[in-house]
Amino acid sequence: MEAKRRSNMRIAIIHPDLGIGGAERLIVDAAVELASHGHDVHIFTSHHDKNRCFEETLAAGKFTVTVYGDFLPRHIFYRFHAICAYLRCIFVTLCMLFMWPSFDVILADQVSVVVPILKLKRSSKVVFYCHFPDLLLAKHTTTLRRLYRKPIDFIEELTTGMADLILVNSKFTASTFAKTFKHLNSRGIRPAVLYPAVNVDQFDEPHSSKLSFLSINRFERKKNIELAISAFAKLGTLEGGTLQDYNVADVSLVVAGGFDKRLRENVEYLEELRNLAEREGVSERVTFITSCSTLERNALLSQCLCVLYTPKDEHFGIVPLEAMAAYKPVIACNSGGPVETIKHGTTGFLCSPNPQEFSLAMAKLIQDPAMAARMGREARQHIIESFSTKIFGQQLNQYLVDVSRLKRD
Repeated sequence: MEAKRRSNMRIAIIHPDLGIGGAERLIVDAAVELASHGHDVHIFTSHHDKNRCFEETLAAGKFTVTVYGDFLPRHIFYRFHAICAYLRCIFVTLCMLFMWPSFDVILADQVSVVVPILKLKRSSKVVFYCHFPDLLLAKHTTTLRRLYRKPIDFIEELTTGMADLILVNSKFTASTFAKTFKHLNSRGIRPAVLYPAVNVDQFDEPHSSKLSFLSINRFERKKNIELAISAFAKLGTLEGGTLQDYNVADVSLVVAGGFDKRLRENVEYLEELRNLAEREGVSERVTFITSCSTLERNALLSQCLCVLYTPKDEHFGIVPLEAMAAYKPVIACNSGGPVETIKHGTTGFLCSPNPQEFSLAMAKLIQDPAMAARMGREARQHIIESFSTKIFGQQLNQYLVDVSRLKRD
């Protein structure tokens, strides 16, 4: 009877905003995989737009999605985003605690302030998934900002350490965690690494590809998408006639990704990128696609020659996994999570974050499409062996079963 109860747990997941992005993809994959292991999974969030979400969140029977607090503001005159996020997540958490029965394990994602509230339910174990320390993502550029962030940063470390188990998305994030949360590190609190994953079954082997490059990212400045545009523009000016046998005018770039018109940065950054393409003289060969569906994204991956992934020091990055699962090599910055997921020279190229190096790597694939196809096949096998959702689900399930056992033994 005890073994049966352990293999069929009630699991709650708390996530701030169930939109479209790498963090959201991880949560949806977690819910799907945990449900496949026989658990009763319930996602609680403050926002879920059925017109802008992953399709699995709409499917009946796999898991449940419940929204609380969507009426609460995301910002106050485009300021105080962190406090608003805290309030929204706290509201979701309180609603869950008062309106739903106990859960065996509660997985809190991104926002750690809810951990001590969840600990009030002594019958539940709390797991916190830290994508990256928020205090490193926030700006501390002015005295006022530093004063505003000081209590928030203190609360982040304090509440993170209250979780029964802390998970992070890469070894890079684990090392950053130790350097950032020094008090937790001195107490011997170490996070476990759980790599995000990708469902390889959704991608078929492409039969042909165009001379096109694809960038997929949310339209946020930290994603450094201007690097893709500048590198693309530089193809026509590479020294030594690197592409002398090719008509650069036949090569195109597609910039696609999550876009939310409610977010001022998304709107402003998209306009900045359009203007950059104009200044670089490549606007006619650069296509911008906002908030494409999963099917549209998969079609874009199937058609492209290669994927460009431009964020610097990205704590993980789900896009390179999706690209490699779709038989495509990836050109990415030589830092952060991509260093752990891309095999340089085998499944893609890791480059310094400058247009010259990116452009040279792009030129190699244009000159030798057979090499691009070969690297794509290697990439697919690499994902199957190390980053499939099946492996992710098995590892996550084991973590949650183990932490739940601590409650009972």
